[in-house]
Amino acid sequence: MNQKKFFVDFEFDTATGELRRGGELVRLQSQPAQVLGMLVEHAGDVVTRDALREKIWGGDTFVDFDKNLTFAIGQVRSALGDSADRPAFVRTLPKRGYQFIAAVDDAPRPLSSRDGNPTALWRWAAAIAVVVLAGSAFWIWSSRRAPATARTIAIVPFDNETGAPDLDRFAQNLTDAVVAEFTATSHGRFSVIGNAAALRAPRDRRDLRAIGASLNAGYIVIGQVQQSGGRVRILAHLIRLPEQTHLWVTRVERTLDDPLTVESDVAHRISSEFFGKL
Repeated sequence: MNQKKFFVDFEFDTATGELRRGGELVRLQSQPAQVLGMLVEHAGDVVTRDALREKIWGGDTFVDFDKNLTFAIGQVRSALGDSADRPAFVRTLPKRGYQFIAAVDDAPRPLSSRDGNPTALWRWAAAIAVVVLAGSAFWIWSSRRAPATARTIAIVPFDNETGAPDLDRFAQNLTDAVVAEFTATSHGRFSVIGNAAALRAPRDRRDLRAIGASLNAGYIVIGQVQQSGGRVRILAHLIRLPEQTHLWVTRVERTLDDPLTVESDVAHRISSEFFGKL
């Protein structure tokens, strides 16, 4: 049985949970990858919340299923560049579950082989032209309403300042959770950038103005993971560019008995507080 599935320009391996776009690996945590795998394997069908709970979380009654499922779906949408309001991949059916709506193949399809009919190909080309023109018109209209920089948020990977290498993964996963939460919360009002190379510069060589200029970002989020006794302290800063004005700082202290829950809870709090200031 073929374990690789192809949709649009993505390739997903249902056995390993690896997602690639144009050959490049797209970061996706284990549970979100399992959710995506189940949706892709049942593309076109409604996958119920109960089915997801049973398949992925099983009999684990010590997790907040609703919160973890919402987080996982947010991560999947973030990885695919999808939107809950205008989905191209994952459609939500309230109180029922989710449906993968993109066409899924067992092998990559070249554009020319999707339909050998010249008339059909012409229709495809015409449709693409209409979309491009419409997109250009919208971009011109929207750019006149507000500067593009005012609608772009860059999220820098959180710095692990504890000196403990085992918290590097926690800091990275927390960053991913914040990116997913911001993407889900923005509802298309903001563009969220979390994987650009400019964001991965070491802290001592980090130039916030240069990052903002290169990504055309009007806001930047930076964060720190610190340790205090047996607890971790998480600081997140919302900064407006180019003036580097602090708009808000969120501070949270938690134990790491359940890192996944902490990541989800903290990301939700940061998102809620920051979007209240935008």
